[in-house]
Amino acid sequence: MTDNAKTTAKPATQATLQAVRGMNDILPDDAPLWLHLEDTARRVFEQYGYRFLRVPIVEPTPLFVRGIGEATDVVEKEMYTFEDKLSGESLTLRPEATAGIVRATIQHNLTYERPQRVWTHGPMFRHERPQKGRYRQFHQLNVEALGFAGPDVDAEQIVLLARLWKALGLENSVSLKINSIGDPADRRAYREALTVYFSQNVEALDDDSKRRLSTNPLRILDSKNPAMQTIIEGAPRMLEQLGTDARAHFDGLRKWLDSAGLVYEIDTRLVRGLDYYNRSVFEWVTDRLGAQGTVAGGGRYDGLCESLGGKPTPACGFAAGMERLVLLLREGLEKSGESATPAPLAYLVHQGDAAAALSWGLAETLRDAGYGIVLHAGGGSMKSQMKKADASGARFALILAEDEVRDRTVTVKWLRETGQEQQTVPIDGLIAWLTAVTV
Repeated sequence: MTDNAKTTAKPATQATLQAVRGMNDILPDDAPLWLHLEDTARRVFEQYGYRFLRVPIVEPTPLFVRGIGEATDVVEKEMYTFEDKLSGESLTLRPEATAGIVRATIQHNLTYERPQRVWTHGPMFRHERPQKGRYRQFHQLNVEALGFAGPDVDAEQIVLLARLWKALGLENSVSLKINSIGDPADRRAYREALTVYFSQNVEALDDDSKRRLSTNPLRILDSKNPAMQTIIEGAPRMLEQLGTDARAHFDGLRKWLDSAGLVYEIDTRLVRGLDYYNRSVFEWVTDRLGAQGTVAGGGRYDGLCESLGGKPTPACGFAAGMERLVLLLREGLEKSGESATPAPLAYLVHQGDAAAALSWGLAETLRDAGYGIVLHAGGGSMKSQMKKADASGARFALILAEDEVRDRTVTVKWLRETGQEQQTVPIDGLIAWLTAVTV
């Protein structure tokens, strides 16, 4: 075949790549709510003396098997586990943060000199069926207190959350449920009582509960299957079988919550889904998100540190679902008609080379003074630039053209307030003018 006869094959059309199902982008229009939540949480947590700690997203798989429990849904069917190609080690994308924080506490001997109050936030991973408020990559705020044995710290974390809800404007959107699941001996006796009870009523159990009957009967109490609620309601109650120490701890928690004026419901079916919990457990719930009603939950886990190879260390903590909190925040904004997107104070429009050069330095000067300024980029007519200025949400358009450069002035056009005439302001007096109109 001659060169002239050769044909160039067209490249195959490639499919557009999409994010992994259940792992979502956080786009610029949504990001302000996330940042508001993170900033507010940080301020509240620091008020209570909790310090920031960051742990890896990937951990050795045995950390979660030993920490969370082999018979939990998380370990049995939800973890993203893989073999490291170089070491052959089994690794897992973290499905929750508490085990990693306890691992870090042991590894770095953090509680050697004193107890620790710490917090973190970030992505977690569970292979679940994605639905509203429940995703395969999801984000949590985590607060942990390590080395504290009394119910006062349990109460402190619950009150801390109440303060966070108030700071976010969500205090009327959530309610508090508490329970005690006792000490290990109490729980063993309770498991036996539940096993006997549900075995006598095995025909009423769904397949998932039948499986849990031999592995973790407490989790049957957490079933959301409507057909099983009657049988669950008739089951023995943990509070009736608490030992002396666990009873005293729960009574102490209630005393502290009562003294803080918090309203709560004792939910005897509240058990939480991870094996490391003991004594106090709690959840903050909402009725505004459908089936995914828990926005924060936690409790005491006094045995976790020892089970992971550390010294016996009493501890208490919680996780709050950030996606669900953002949904509640967005709902509030939609009702009020407000916008979460922060807008710059001014959009700087310029025409001509001299104006472009002057506007660059002016924008930096205004930013040095603390003002949010968007400098137009990409050229274009004055009309098209003004459209972009209006779309930016800025309060003012600052206009520089040939006349303004010659006279060392800026034309200021109000973009949001009606009835305001545009003004000419000397460049040297612009900061003073902006200060006067924005106080």
